[in-house]
Amino acid sequence: MHRTVFNHGIKLLKPTQRCIPVAVLPTRQSRLLYISNHSLQNRNVSIKTELSGTNVAQPKDANNVAHKQEVPWDIDFTNIVEAYKSKSNYEIFRAAMVFQLCTIGFLVEHGMTISKYMKKVTGKWLFKKSMNMSFYGHFVAGENQDEIRGVVDKLSAHGVGAILDYAVEEDLSEEKAEKLEMDSCKSNVTPEYETMDRYQPHREFSDRRKKVVSARTYFYEGEAKCDDNMNIFLKCIDAVGATTDGGFAAVKLTALGRPQFLLQFSEVLSKGQKLFERFCGKEGNLVDRKFDQLRFETKAAKLGILMSRDESQKWFTWMDRDDSGYVDLLDWNEMIAKHRKFSDLFVVLNPETGDEESLLPKFTDEEEAQMKRMLIRVDALAQRALEKNVRLMIDAEQTYFQPAISRIVMEMMRKFNRKKTVIMNTYQCYLKSAEDNLCTDLALSQREGFHFGLKLVRGAYMEHERERAKQLSYDDPIQPSYEDTNRNYNKLLKIMLEHIKQGGKADVMFASHNEDSVKYALSTIHDLELTPQMQHQVYFGQLLGMCDHITFPLGQAGHRVFKYVPFGPVDEVLPYLHRRAQENRSVLSGSSLERSMLWRELRRRLLKGQIFYKPT
Repeated sequence: MHRTVFNHGIKLLKPTQRCIPVAVLPTRQSRLLYISNHSLQNRNVSIKTELSGTNVAQPKDANNVAHKQEVPWDIDFTNIVEAYKSKSNYEIFRAAMVFQLCTIGFLVEHGMTISKYMKKVTGKWLFKKSMNMSFYGHFVAGENQDEIRGVVDKLSAHGVGAILDYAVEEDLSEEKAEKLEMDSCKSNVTPEYETMDRYQPHREFSDRRKKVVSARTYFYEGEAKCDDNMNIFLKCIDAVGATTDGGFAAVKLTALGRPQFLLQFSEVLSKGQKLFERFCGKEGNLVDRKFDQLRFETKAAKLGILMSRDESQKWFTWMDRDDSGYVDLLDWNEMIAKHRKFSDLFVVLNPETGDEESLLPKFTDEEEAQMKRMLIRVDALAQRALEKNVRLMIDAEQTYFQPAISRIVMEMMRKFNRKKTVIMNTYQCYLKSAEDNLCTDLALSQREGFHFGLKLVRGAYMEHERERAKQLSYDDPIQPSYEDTNRNYNKLLKIMLEHIKQGGKADVMFASHNEDSVKYALSTIHDLELTPQMQHQVYFGQLLGMCDHITFPLGQAGHRVFKYVPFGPVDEVLPYLHRRAQENRSVLSGSSLERSMLWRELRRRLLKGQIFYKPT
C-alpha cells in the first residue's frame, strides 16, 4: 500500500442513517450537540452545533483535575451511595428490572419478534411508552435534543464524558445480509495464486451478525452508500470539534469500502508474515526476530526462490530499511506495503508444471481502485479530525479483516499522529496475536517518532471466530479461556502504562466493564507513580446503562472516563437494544452483583424515607 494513495477531494453525497459515534468531554463551558427532531424522524441525521447553551448544568471539569493534581487510585466500587447518586428512585428500579429481564432466556432470545408483536398489539404510542419505561429508557439517551442533552448534562455533572452513538441499525433479513456479503467479497477475477481459505468468503458465515452481540455490523451496498457513511462521519467529527476540546469519534472501516479489499489485503499481510517467519524462525517475540543477508540467501535457496547472488544482495539491501545489516519485522512490513514489487521478488518454480509462481498475491487493477477509494475516504476523515482537534478511534473487526484494518490505521498514524494523537487503533485481547500485534505497532511508532493511540478491549466476535476456524480448519485465533483473555488484557494494559511512564508518546483508552481490570489499571498507575500529566494520557470507557458503579466513581475521582451514549428513534434502535439484552444476559446471568447493588440502594433510600429522592 503506497502512502501516495492517501488523497483528498472526494465528492460527498447526501447522507443516510448510520452509526454516529461522537464524544462530548465534560467541560465548564458546556456546548450542546443539537440533533434535529425532524431529521431523526426522516431517518437522516442533521447535526448543528450550539456554542453557548442556556440552563446547562455546570459540570465538573474532570480533565483539568486530572491534568493538574494527583487523582485518587484506591476507589471503592461498592459504595452504592456514590455510584447511584445521579439516579432517581425510578431510574434505579427500572435498571434493576431491566437487568432482571436480561436473565430470562426466552425473552432475550426472541426479543425482536416479541417487540414487533407488541407494537402491533398495543399500537405505536403505547409501545413507545413501554419501551421508555424499560430497555429503551435504560440503554438509550433519547431521540431529540432535549432528551439527549439531559443525559449528557447529567453525565458531565459527574465528570463523565459522552461518546454519542447514533444507534440506528438496518433490520436486514438473513437472506439479504448473506447476498450482500457474498456479492461484495468475491473477486471478479480468478486469482493466479493459491488462496488461503481463511480469507475467502463462505456463505455459512456471510451474515456476520450471527453470534455477535456487542458490535454493529455493516454490509456493503455500493460505493454511493460508502460515500454516505463517510459524509455522516464527517458531520460527526465537525460536531465533536465544535462541542469539545480533544473529543472522540469512532468509525468502522467496513462502512467505508468493499470488504473484498480487506480480505485480499489481509491475505497479503498474512502470507507475508508467514514468509518472514520462514526466514527468521519462530523463536522469541515476533517484534524481536530478524535475519541477516547470509540467512536470507540460505533460506531463499531452500524455498526455491529464484535469484542470483547479485540479486539477493540487491534485494537484501533494499529490504534493510535502516542499514542495520538485519531485516526485522518493521523492515519487512514496509515491503509488504509495496506489495507489487515485493511479490515480484518471491517467485518459485512449480515442481509439477515447471512454471514460475509468486508466493504472494498481486492486486488487480479493479482491486487497486477499490483500495484507493476506501483509503481516500479514510484519509478525508483523518484530515478532518486533525483540523477539528478530534481523535478518531478505528474499531476492531473480524480476524479475516483485521490485518488490513490495522495496517491502514498504522499508515494513518504515521501520517497524522506526528504532533499529537489523532488516530487510535483497537486491540482485542481475546486474540492470541494481540500482544505481538500491539508490540509491533508500538515499536514502529517509537522508531518513527509518531504518537501511538489505542483502545484496549476484550473482543466482540469470539463465537463467530471459533466456529469459523473449526469449520474451515485453521488455528483457533482465540485465547483458550476467559482467564487467559483477562491475563492478556492486564498484560497489555501494563505494557502501555509502562510505556507512558517512560515518557512514551501514547494515548490509551481501557474500554472494559470488568471491575478487576479497572482496579488493576488504577493500581498499576499508582505503583508506577504516573504523574498527573501522564495520567492525562489514560482514559476509561463503558456503555450507557452498564457498570455505573464503575463509571461514576471514576469520574467523581477525576479520572478521564466516558460512556458510549446511544440515541435514535425507538423503532429504529430495536436491533441495538436486542444486542444489549443479549450481551447483558451473557454478562449478568451468572452474576447478581449489579442488580444486588441497585436493589440495596433503593432499599436504603426507602428505609431512610427518601421516597422522592432528587439526584445530586
